[in-house]
Amino acid sequence: MKKAICSLPFFLWVILICLISMPGKRETESCTVFLTVVCALGGLWILRCLQGKFIETLHDILTLVLVLLLTWELFCTKLNMAHPVLVPSPENVFQVFVTQRRLMITGIFSSMELLLTGMVLGLTLGVGFGIAAGWIPRLNRMLFPIARVISPIPPIIYTPYVVALMPSFRSASVAVVVLGIFWPAFMNTVLRVTGMEKKLLDSARALCPNTWTMLSRILFPYVWPGIIRNLRVTLSTSFLILTMAEMMGASSGLGYFIKNYSDYANYTNVAAGIILVGAVVSILNMGIGLLERRLIKWK
Repeated sequence: MKKAICSLPFFLWVILICLISMPGKRETESCTVFLTVVCALGGLWILRCLQGKFIETLHDILTLVLVLLLTWELFCTKLNMAHPVLVPSPENVFQVFVTQRRLMITGIFSSMELLLTGMVLGLTLGVGFGIAAGWIPRLNRMLFPIARVISPIPPIIYTPYVVALMPSFRSASVAVVVLGIFWPAFMNTVLRVTGMEKKLLDSARALCPNTWTMLSRILFPYVWPGIIRNLRVTLSTSFLILTMAEMMGASSGLGYFIKNYSDYANYTNVAAGIILVGAVVSILNMGIGLLERRLIKWK
């Protein structure tokens, strides 16, 4: 407890709470939500210190976050030195999570459905064709040169055409995510299979397995750890592609939420949407980290 109270994050946390409690020059909505978030950050730090888990990385991250919140609160709400429209006060931004909670929750579920569908299809096809192309020389010579030409093309370029081509926006969004995931997954899998140690291949061939057994029982477990480790990058790429697609004609989703309110210059809701996207991505990354520890214990 002493370490928590004497630390820089705790000091900044107390200052921020005092600052929020003071009246400011800019009129704002209720500070309850913002104050709750700040208290949760401080409570997390104190809890960690009480458990004897003083983590330097958490200390540094929390310090930076509190400094940013302090600066935001001071210049926007207390001194009113920031642009009143372009830079909304933190009280108003965090209040959006209450006033627009239904639209936000709907957007999260809509985006997650499209994201997971596109990721699963893209990874399944990319890894499946990649293993086959990496093992079968003729297939490798046919597909790998094509992949080297197409894979560097940013998936965002396909988005306007795919949206116009597909029968519905949801199918177009999934198709764009699949295109963005397939080629990198295919290339990485082919390179991993072709780079497999010769001793492992010779040992596998000595068992005389058929092609299906070789692909499913030997090559797939070999490339699986690499697939899981690359999931964070895959997730970031997928989310970027999906958000861009949602900004082009969706009626729901996180990208739609941000684009819709930016069209009306409601930057309070836009800022809240950006924070929501960051929170969702962070939670997904934590889930991938847990998945990695559980699924590739043998690496």
